[in-house]
Amino acid sequence: MTQDFNKKLTTLLKKDLRFVDEESGELLRSEVINEALKIDKKLIEALLDDKDIKEKFFTEIKNHWVFEINKFIDYIQDKNFLSDSYTKFKNKIGLNIDGKFLNERKEVALVWPFKDCVLEGGMTLEDQKRNEIFFNEILAQDEIDRLFDPKVLTGFKKFTAKGVEKVTDLKRDTEGNIRENLVIKGNNLLTLHSLKKEFQKKIKCIYIDPPYNSGGMGDTFTYNNNFKHSSWLTFMKNRLEVAKQLLSENGVLIVAIDDNEQAYLGVLLDEIFDEYEKHCVTIVHNPRGVQGTNFSYSHEYTYFVIPRGKKLIGSRKIDEEEIYWSNLRNWGGESLRSDAKNCFYPVIIKNDQIVGFGDVPDNSYHPKSQTEEKKGEFHVWPIDVKGNERKWRYARQSVEEIKNFLRVKKTKTGYEIEIGKNFGMYRTVWVDNKYDANEYGTKLVKDLVPGCQFSFPKSIYNVYDCIYAVVAEDKNAIV
Repeated sequence: MTQDFNKKLTTLLKKDLRFVDEESGELLRSEVINEALKIDKKLIEALLDDKDIKEKFFTEIKNHWVFEINKFIDYIQDKNFLSDSYTKFKNKIGLNIDGKFLNERKEVALVWPFKDCVLEGGMTLEDQKRNEIFFNEILAQDEIDRLFDPKVLTGFKKFTAKGVEKVTDLKRDTEGNIRENLVIKGNNLLTLHSLKKEFQKKIKCIYIDPPYNSGGMGDTFTYNNNFKHSSWLTFMKNRLEVAKQLLSENGVLIVAIDDNEQAYLGVLLDEIFDEYEKHCVTIVHNPRGVQGTNFSYSHEYTYFVIPRGKKLIGSRKIDEEEIYWSNLRNWGGESLRSDAKNCFYPVIIKNDQIVGFGDVPDNSYHPKSQTEEKKGEFHVWPIDVKGNERKWRYARQSVEEIKNFLRVKKTKTGYEIEIGKNFGMYRTVWVDNKYDANEYGTKLVKDLVPGCQFSFPKSIYNVYDCIYAVVAEDKNAIV
């Protein structure tokens, strides 16, 4: 009887093409459930049209049939409904999205229990003793709305060189933006949502150092140990989604992480920040290494998430010995003036220093020599020792951007212009004694706060350099 009923129900539901997979022809349970939750009129009418199905999922009250939605959803979700599903998919069990497994889709999807949930995530020792609740985004929308409602920030204190002062008002700029340095103590998810009113689409840089979920003594992520990895992903997803709302059009997200969750975090960032590009920097933070089973780990990672196609990472401070100098003039194939007319212009020298760049001349103009003297200045052209008119590596419209990486070299016949091969661009591997988390993190915190039990703080220079890379040239940036 049950098999006959299941067959009848399946046949009825498949009449609605919204519930049928185009490729396999199988019933899409998730779509049926979604429409049931919406009390979809077309679905309800179809269920009422069959006597047996109506009696199964509806209760008659004063000549009205009331849909028992929970009973219907439980039945659809039950493993015995579509009982052949395990046999059919026994070789395809794994991550899926919208009912399709990864080998049936072109894109990569990260799927885990509680993905469609919100995890508040306790932030204190007292909170860690409670059982965390996962609020489903559909079934518990009211609870989530209340959770995310802006909270009143209270207990303001202002710390100055004179001591603690009473706060009467917050300084604001001409556009009404808060220009104080704020330290907020509380649950970070609630705090992020409370900041949306003031800072939505205004933040230039967000730096987060979330729990690494390492499982070790220093692991600060202790939420719901029965589903620890899934809890961590839900915890991160909730916070990354609201962080994205705070970022400005040119805002950059920075996320520190280690190898325990680095790969999964990368896919999660791809999913949430799909119109951004993601760069992963390796930072050697423990030169001594942490002993593992097969390797001694000496590094961690930092993701830089940047609006796609935008140049938002500045130039780093570099030492002279890091720079490799070569001629700014092109050589080899396609290096002639005729190959790129916008790359033929004079570099203007005065007192052995570059003071500017001349305009691109008409094709009829040919300099008399590689270095021309004009009214106390020297115009240096990309002409080689044989007198061939070549071109600079960079066009006139963009050379100003690299001016600080050029230098003048005096020759017997005039000047040459050299360019540093290291433009001060940040590399993807950072190795420096200043990133040592023990020397410039743990010891520093203990000196500042004797008796502090904070586990594995970052090197202050690690954090500084990450933020500096984004906001060094923007003195008004909100971080």
